[in-house]
Amino acid sequence: MGIGLGIFLLVVGAILSFAVSNAVDGVNLVMIGYILMAAGVLSLLLGLVMNTQRTNTTHREIVDRKTDADVRHRDGY
Repeated sequence: MGIGLGIFLLVVGAILSFAVSNAVDGVNLVMIGYILMAAGVLSLLLGLVMNTQRTNTTHREIVDRKTDADVRHRDGY
């Protein structure tokens, strides 16, 4: 989700910064676009770091094997 969110924020921020020419009273759309692009870059970096940490994990499988001798010994026969 972090990578997709980062790309979305980058695209919306770039649209607001470079493509929108309308002005809204009291709102600087260019600055909001830059803020969204910065948040998108941060989200992308965090998403990539989290993915690399996830792939570096190791798993160990423990197999518990029981033989007929173990079953007889436990039951007392």
